[in-house]
Amino acid sequence: MKIGIIGLGFVGLSLTSVLASKGYDVIGIDVDNEKCNKIINGISPFFEPELEKTLQNGLKKKLKIENNFSLINTCDFIFVTVGTPQKSNGSIDLSKIKKAISTIAENLLKNDKKPIIIIKSTVIPGTTKKVILPILEKKLNKKNGKGFGLISNPEFLQESNAIKDTKFPHAVVLGGDQTEFMKKTKKLFMKLHPNIPIIITNHQTAEMIKYANNSFLATKISFINQLSNICQKIPGANIDDIGATMGLDPRIGKLFLNAGPGYGGSCLPKDMKALINFASISGINPTLLNAVEEVNTKQLEQIISMTKEKLVNLTSKKITILGTAFKPNTDDIRDSIAIELIKKLLKKKARITIHDPKAMKNTKRIFEEKINYAETMKDALSKSECVIIMTQWKQYEKLNNNEFKYMKRKFVIDCRRMLAKKQLDVDYYAIGLGR
Repeated sequence: MKIGIIGLGFVGLSLTSVLASKGYDVIGIDVDNEKCNKIINGISPFFEPELEKTLQNGLKKKLKIENNFSLINTCDFIFVTVGTPQKSNGSIDLSKIKKAISTIAENLLKNDKKPIIIIKSTVIPGTTKKVILPILEKKLNKKNGKGFGLISNPEFLQESNAIKDTKFPHAVVLGGDQTEFMKKTKKLFMKLHPNIPIIITNHQTAEMIKYANNSFLATKISFINQLSNICQKIPGANIDDIGATMGLDPRIGKLFLNAGPGYGGSCLPKDMKALINFASISGINPTLLNAVEEVNTKQLEQIISMTKEKLVNLTSKKITILGTAFKPNTDDIRDSIAIELIKKLLKKKARITIHDPKAMKNTKRIFEEKINYAETMKDALSKSECVIIMTQWKQYEKLNNNEFKYMKRKFVIDCRRMLAKKQLDVDYYAIGLGR
């Protein structure tokens, strides 16, 4: 059995590496030559814990990395993991997946294996049946369920935990017609993930499950953030104690109850906007989803208000941002709240210095020489009039009066409450803590 994976981004490369490390015969395909060359040499094009190690293990076995689509005509299973980026109106851009599907079809004309094409890319409900399937049937001149199989299989990976999530998913969702192809796909996943629940449903339900999951997680984050804003008006109130206690209730669960500057990353903001857009054009007013988005936007405004309250005029004031990655243990800055904060502070003519253990290079691609990049904590804090902790990197927990002594004005906004239990000689504000 041979497996092809189209698109070697975060999802595709994680899947490719895990399957190959397990001994499967895998071909990873991407149109980016530079990316392919890095991967061939065991180098991940982005930072993800355990990924490079898993990739290198896979390369020692049966993994091939190519930019040549013709090789998929030997594959029994073809996973499609290309990106579906966001358009300006919130809808998703299907151009990459349309091109990938067309290219796959063109290279399957000589395939007599009746391959199974598995869509892992995140797409709005109805996309697989209305967009992807017609392309395949027209170009292949074959019918789904006879000449090939088409399965929806949404992914639920968390950045910084992708390898573990790929190996041990909480569930497997398979959407499609109940054919022999579905039986074969189920068999594959049962072998990959024994004792993991497998949900068999139709395409549109499988697609909707992904959006349902992410919109609910975004709702939990906005809910705890709104509570944190209330807590800040209550002397002595602590949002961490509240969130931890709520998490003990099995009806609620402990995950995604850490108050902070708002949700970001490559999934939650994009999927929320896409679902809102989809609901709107379907004639549904997504009141709750809109409110979740509004709360998230206001979290950022609150940080700026706290900054202005103390510094008044931000012009020429040196402000230090600690952490630009949307979460720790990744270099991903896509839809990072920290990036949006920097943009807004620059408009107010503040002088920005940033520090991040992994995301400095990606941040520089956006801002170039408009901001300063500090390699050390001393450089980051020196002569700063305000430091804002945005990302929960472990090393920021070690900050103490020794580092803060380099500041011109000792004013700290801790969006993650990392320093809340320390005795600090600073003017300290933290999201979710009452003063």
